[in-house]
Amino acid sequence: MKPAAFDYMEARTVPEALDALTDTGRDVQVLAGGQSLILEMHLQRIRPDLVVDINRITELDHLTIDDGTVEVGALVRHGRFESPQAVPGPLGRLFSLAVVNIAHPPIRTRGTMVGSLAWGHPASEWCAIAAALDAEVRLQGLDSAREVVARDWFHGPLRTARRPDELITSIRFPLLGEDTGVGFIEHRRTHFCFAQVAVAAALTVRDGVIHRARIGLANCADRPVRARAAEQTLTGVEIGVPGDGHRLPDEHPFVRAGRIAAEQDAAPLPEPYADLEYRRHAIAVLVGRTLRQAAEGGSP
Repeated sequence: MKPAAFDYMEARTVPEALDALTDTGRDVQVLAGGQSLILEMHLQRIRPDLVVDINRITELDHLTIDDGTVEVGALVRHGRFESPQAVPGPLGRLFSLAVVNIAHPPIRTRGTMVGSLAWGHPASEWCAIAAALDAEVRLQGLDSAREVVARDWFHGPLRTARRPDELITSIRFPLLGEDTGVGFIEHRRTHFCFAQVAVAAALTVRDGVIHRARIGLANCADRPVRARAAEQTLTGVEIGVPGDGHRLPDEHPFVRAGRIAAEQDAAPLPEPYADLEYRRHAIAVLVGRTLRQAAEGGSP
């Protein structure tokens, strides 16, 4: 099949990009990292009329720490987060645990965090973290700007709250206090596959008691989800984790939270290499392991 022709525009300012996005009657796609878009175009699953390249808009390449939050601009690449020092405290450690699971180094040097949120893939690592921390997606239109929290952002596989005439300019996360431990664990068939299950966790512990638990799940439903039922079982629980690497007992709160996440929070779909029983078992196990990792300080 002959590749479909499309127009290409290189925007140098946000208003230029927005003008192109309001080109009614045409399918307009935004190119930042392009690691998902170009593949879909190559396979002809997406056939845009116009591709708007935003890589020359320098104001979108920023990482800003302010007032207890970190704002990640639309052109900040995955690879920037491989160092835990890129973002202060536990949030930086969580990002560094997650990012090494994203594809391989060449893609991490080009792809962007905001692009992952724009794509909204159910197996996305960044989307799971956004769900866990209820991050805010910031959008700009020609006449107005708005923010959408993660719980309202994901509408289904590859569907989000973005309107066709809006540009995602950044995503904002809350910084995590030093009393918060983090974890991220992913399971996939091969290194080059999407995650069959991925779990992000943040546990805030005070005086040995869990003050707050936040759990995000990837590829456990038709969209990234927050495991709120599992979180509720952990609030107020006294923490106790064996330090010798042994398996947690079945009655341990982390194991129980894993079972609840698999049964109540997740809605997995069968896959060619994993039936529903296997997928629910994998979710339960990974949630328990990720919570343990968070309780032990975020060590891999």
